[in-house]
Amino acid sequence: MFDVKYEVLKAEEKIRPYIRETPLDYSLALSKAAGCNVYLKCENLQYTGAFKVRGAFNKLLNLTPMQRLQGVATASSGNHGTAVAYGLYKLAFGGIVFVPENASLTKVDAIRRYEIPLDFFGVDCVLAEAHARAYAKQRGIINISPYNDPEIVAGQGTIGIELLRQLEKIDVILVPVGGGGLIAGIAGYIKACSPTTKIIGCMPENSPVMAESIKAGHIVEMETKPTLSDATAGGIEAEAITFELCQKYVDDYILVSETEIKNAITGLLSTHHLLVEGASGVALASLMKNADQFKNKNVAVILSGANIGLETLKSLL
Repeated sequence: MFDVKYEVLKAEEKIRPYIRETPLDYSLALSKAAGCNVYLKCENLQYTGAFKVRGAFNKLLNLTPMQRLQGVATASSGNHGTAVAYGLYKLAFGGIVFVPENASLTKVDAIRRYEIPLDFFGVDCVLAEAHARAYAKQRGIINISPYNDPEIVAGQGTIGIELLRQLEKIDVILVPVGGGGLIAGIAGYIKACSPTTKIIGCMPENSPVMAESIKAGHIVEMETKPTLSDATAGGIEAEAITFELCQKYVDDYILVSETEIKNAITGLLSTHHLLVEGASGVALASLMKNADQFKNKNVAVILSGANIGLETLKSLL
């Protein structure tokens, strides 16, 4: 297992010119409702509308000149693909992005905006990722995993550096979880600097793969149902490094229903006029569902992204 704190600090130096330090905003409305001090880490305001640019830039900036020349492949349900496409566009590298056939049109359009080749494969992110790995191997180029890569994990972990800079005492951090890259990076860094801070993974009941895997003691394959939190949906690659990191650093998991996710998204829009996608709604819903255990504590909620489709938003409203 790699030294997460060391790798996050290295990533911070590399990617700082390319990313935003997003605000950590105190929420009076949510603090009153939950009975604790709630701070919103607004990665929904990050470039491309999600935290994923952190990991993408760290990976791309660590490529050798030859690897940059050859180009890269990646697969994503949307946000990671957009982040890689944005990074390739900014750094003038070549590459291709594969997305599942059921990917959000909003996210597909966002990828296409950067004029990077895009292709569809499979019905979920696991199939698309397997295809991207095979495509890259066949051509001898680098495949960029959305989460199963130390440099991706380290890039996402730079959020932890910002959190500790922005708030002196953090009791709890609520983080959306899919493949685990975001929570592994944040938790690995935070636990090294603030061991008493609790890191809690937040997931939809319809796709709780990491939570079920931790419970089983190994990565499980399971059928997942459709969820508003498309950015955290689907399976986890076999032998993903994030599994062990989550085992070591994550304290607990909270699962929330689709109704709870919907209410969190619309509630934030109503009270704060902040637009977030389903994965952010999962973290917010987890706060409200388990508010009793957070009484009087300083709680940071990671709003991981804002890329919700207009049709989805209309249906929620």
